[in-house]
Amino acid sequence: MNTLFITPHIFQPYPQVLAAQSTRHGGVSPAPFHSLNLGKSTADQPENVAENRRRFCAALGIETGQLAWSKQVHGTEIRHVTAPGGAEGFDALICATPGVALAVSVADCTPILIYDTQNQAVAAVHAGWRGTAAGIVRQTLERMQQAFGTSGAHCRAFIGACIDECSFEVGDEVAEAFDPAFKRWDAGRQKFFVDLKNANAAQLLEAGVPAAHVEISTFSTVLHNYDFFSHRLEKGTTGRMMAVIGMQ
Repeated sequence: MNTLFITPHIFQPYPQVLAAQSTRHGGVSPAPFHSLNLGKSTADQPENVAENRRRFCAALGIETGQLAWSKQVHGTEIRHVTAPGGAEGFDALICATPGVALAVSVADCTPILIYDTQNQAVAAVHAGWRGTAAGIVRQTLERMQQAFGTSGAHCRAFIGACIDECSFEVGDEVAEAFDPAFKRWDAGRQKFFVDLKNANAAQLLEAGVPAAHVEISTFSTVLHNYDFFSHRLEKGTTGRMMAVIGMQ
């Protein structure tokens, strides 16, 4: 893989939808941010991040000025976006305005992209363990229902590359936040392992999204670290990927 992004298959029947998750390839950043670091909150040079964002957006056929984002705080606040630009304090973005590309930043946390085929609305969600445990995906779909009339039955969703269960070893305080279905006790290591992908998928299913309309990426930020940034594996000093969704 030397491409700048991976493309969800689930949205392919809808050419009006732009959706992608960036990789770490094709940028200008030196180690330890090599190479397509899109994260402004890193110690990388701002001009490198700006050029990487320009390249990523150009590869998608959009301008950087079309992005809408927020400085994420591992909470459950949801921003109803009507125009491009930044904000602070939100971990999910919803939008029904064509030409705006919602973006969330990740480097182990789970990105979830949602498209409402009936009401022409989209969402981008950043779900770390706190957001996942607090039900941010469920809350996002509830907010879309209030704002756009969204029904889970008409949604398609993509759960992107993130830290996989086999790599996400957690302490008791994190494990306690999760349903038994999404954690595994490893007797040999005396630790729990948490499955963020399936914990978030369960929230989609609970909201009425058919299982056949949910795509879960097979990529892991830890196991496929050559292609993706991993905050945990790279001990906090690494770049950030971006997951984006919008309507042309």
